[in-house]
Amino acid sequence: MTTDRSPDEKLKMTVSERSLDALAAGLATWLAGQLGTADPPTLTHVRMPEFGGLSSTSVLFDADWTTQGSRQHASLVARMAPEPSAVPVFPSYDLPGQYAVIEQVAARCDVPLPRLRWNAPDGGPLGTAFFLMDQVDGQVPLDNPPYVFTGWLLEAAPQDRARLQRATVKILAELHSIPDPRSAFPSLCPPPGVSALRWHVDRQHRYYRWALAGDGLRIPVIERTLAWLEEHWPADPGPDVLSWGDARIGNVIYRDFEPVAVLDWEMAALGPRELDVGWLLFMHRFFQDIAEFLGAAGLPDLLRRSEVEASYAELTGYRARDLDFYLVYAALRHAIIMARIKRRMIYFGEDQVPDDPDEYVMHRAGLNELLAGRYRWE
Repeated sequence: MTTDRSPDEKLKMTVSERSLDALAAGLATWLAGQLGTADPPTLTHVRMPEFGGLSSTSVLFDADWTTQGSRQHASLVARMAPEPSAVPVFPSYDLPGQYAVIEQVAARCDVPLPRLRWNAPDGGPLGTAFFLMDQVDGQVPLDNPPYVFTGWLLEAAPQDRARLQRATVKILAELHSIPDPRSAFPSLCPPPGVSALRWHVDRQHRYYRWALAGDGLRIPVIERTLAWLEEHWPADPGPDVLSWGDARIGNVIYRDFEPVAVLDWEMAALGPRELDVGWLLFMHRFFQDIAEFLGAAGLPDLLRRSEVEASYAELTGYRARDLDFYLVYAALRHAIIMARIKRRMIYFGEDQVPDDPDEYVMHRAGLNELLAGRYRWE
């Protein structure tokens, strides 16, 4: 891991090259049809999020309109797939599927979610499927620059971070308690005769080929990790649950250290509980390892493995098993995503081609320690 940038510097990362003016005009025209108004609503404060969101495209805006002589206002978010020219992170973006998952989660548990407003599966004026939901006020731990270097969570009192941690683990406990997830989320079911975990891992193999290896960029540390997973496959993966997929604090809006909205469902799947538990742990350690490498304290008291395991067991009555496997798997999944993002940054002139292909994986040193069984979690 090397860097010549300040750790609290925001990196430039292109997500979309769409014109905000064109998006606003299209949304205003489309909304007029949904609202049944003669005149399109007035859209103001149209912007893309300043932080977060490296995969799907989000546009935030305020809308004002008149219905039967009454002035109406809403602060909204449009969620849409990136355009092909933006070198997308994932091969496909099922926005109608995400909308359906959020709808079902809202109907089946008490996890806080943004209020869904409208769904446009045919794409309408934007040329791609999208949906609209309410904005939610609050604070989000930053990814860029990472929250371990700056911001409200770093400055918080330890007892407040502990509250946030337990409330976040409770999100997983509630999601995993949704009964009969195969019936509730049929679009997430694996093919008949294939286990959810097997299907999940096989899709990572396909993702690696699409994102990198398929056109010649083979990354040895990723391929070693794929082989390691096959050699250490869990004997009994346990019951399948709804997996949030991108279970991390950067995808939660908090208010007074309590969750008020759970975001980003594009990686939702069915699978063992440990998929989410492992991802939550790994994603914090990814940032914490960067902090420690650069000589910063970071947040070593947050999301410790033993504490998260104990809290999850207390909330659910289920103790996570084979967690070493799922932590390595989380590191593998993140490696492919980050290598694809680095490739996109190179395409847009925001990064350079490394001499060693393993350097596409920022956390390659920690991943090698995981594979060797030497990584220290506490």
